[in-house]
Amino acid sequence: MIEQLRNIFSSLILSEDAAEKENDNYQWFTTENGTLIGIHNSELDTKDIQLLNTFLWPHSNSLPDLAPEEKNWLTYIRADRIPEPSSQVFRFIHFSFRPNQIEPSLFKEAVNAFFAKEVPVLWENDHEGIIVETEPDEPISYDTIIDILMSDLAVKVRFFVGPFMTSLKNAKEGYKWLMEAAVIARKYSGKPVTTYVDAFPFMLINQTTNAFRNGLARTVLAEAIDATELLITAETFIACNLNVSLTAKELYLHRNSLQYRLDKFKEKTNIDIRDFHQAATVYLAILATK
Repeated sequence: MIEQLRNIFSSLILSEDAAEKENDNYQWFTTENGTLIGIHNSELDTKDIQLLNTFLWPHSNSLPDLAPEEKNWLTYIRADRIPEPSSQVFRFIHFSFRPNQIEPSLFKEAVNAFFAKEVPVLWENDHEGIIVETEPDEPISYDTIIDILMSDLAVKVRFFVGPFMTSLKNAKEGYKWLMEAAVIARKYSGKPVTTYVDAFPFMLINQTTNAFRNGLARTVLAEAIDATELLITAETFIACNLNVSLTAKELYLHRNSLQYRLDKFKEKTNIDIRDFHQAATVYLAILATK
């Protein structure tokens, strides 16, 4: 592949052949087998970069060098060459934080410290990517990781936790799905940790037309559609598994005040969200307003 690309882009160089002062004059990419290559900016336009990004992995000099295991995972999710045997338990976790909030190398060190081992981290850019979690000895709490990163490094991170898979043959499609689902989840949820289970309602609503979403919201929410306080109450009540005590605590309300709001919501919509099936419909309608 490298020689074929060099026939098109004569400035193509390998990272080990580049002088440090030249780095900023090149666009850098990682090939499917983990080789880092650069092409001079003068040979590239926007369309060239977009095309190269479809089969190469964009690379920034601010990112840590790929470890051998990370190069392997890059091959699994970008190529069709899967080792035999292909059985392995793993899952992908998408992470993101605001640009320039933390150096990628420091973030990776913090993740490795939490897991107490080297964990593959594949970067999309300098502020988002995926963690590859393999055969955990015990359940991992990503809420705990967020608390540690916030207290130690003052970094606000968001995680989207994918499902466990049992074969590397599923890695490529699983990675593609996770990246798409993570974008949709960010649109509909402000929670720091979202799981693939949380995301399915988001994805269903996201595939509908604007007209359908508007109709769903108007029909179900009725007179409550512009009642922000009632909508927040309803959404929180559903998020708290229809638990009155937990919802009252979350909203800093007395139980009687919460019951009043739930009754008011029923009065305006003719829907009692204390019933699971009715609450599910209201949840989808609220998502449709976002």
